[in-house]
Amino acid sequence: MIVFDLDDTLYLERDFAFSGYRYLDGWMKQREGISGFGNACQMLFEEGERRHIFNRALESLGHSGDGNLIPDLVAAYRGHTPQITLAPDAARYLEHHSGPFGLITDGPAATQNAKIVSLGVEQWIDHIRKTGDWPQGYGKPHPRAYEEMEERAADGGPMVYVADNPAKDFVTPKARGWITVQIRRTGAVHSPHAKEDAYAAHVEITSLDELDAALKEQMGHRK
Repeated sequence: MIVFDLDDTLYLERDFAFSGYRYLDGWMKQREGISGFGNACQMLFEEGERRHIFNRALESLGHSGDGNLIPDLVAAYRGHTPQITLAPDAARYLEHHSGPFGLITDGPAATQNAKIVSLGVEQWIDHIRKTGDWPQGYGKPHPRAYEEMEERAADGGPMVYVADNPAKDFVTPKARGWITVQIRRTGAVHSPHAKEDAYAAHVEITSLDELDAALKEQMGHRK
């Protein structure tokens, strides 16, 4: 059974961010009478800012960000209907393979669900686990989601996890005997470098077009 991550695996997470900034641009015009907020956010993102984009964007526009504005911006960003699409290679892979497929994704459940709906992945992926549906502490690398996928796998074949972030994606499934595959997409948010061998995937690819060949090679090594 092949299990996928979502962000920066099936689509580019930056596309969600830019979709959110476009939405907030109109939201800020209506609420605060400020123009250019979305562009300011995108410029900061492209400069490498990740943690304080809204604060710094407001600063650049001469707004103090007093009161509940930052929490309200975060809620509006997370709650917007995203304008995102599958990466072309992800669409090809899902359309041309029969599965079974699973998906494990971290993040606020409502936000991740909005992404899942916008991308339309439910037509191909039967087993979807948003760890945000569970209490805090069950996100990756906690084993609960991987255990659930093992229980749902019916074909008796190897378990595979395809994801992007070596900080948390591969250490647990690798320890459980899964084949782990890191996809390294241009423009991905997280560092592609593992801090130690236990966190590194078995194999790296740059496109899901390479996945079948990578899995064939890995399975050959296991015989």
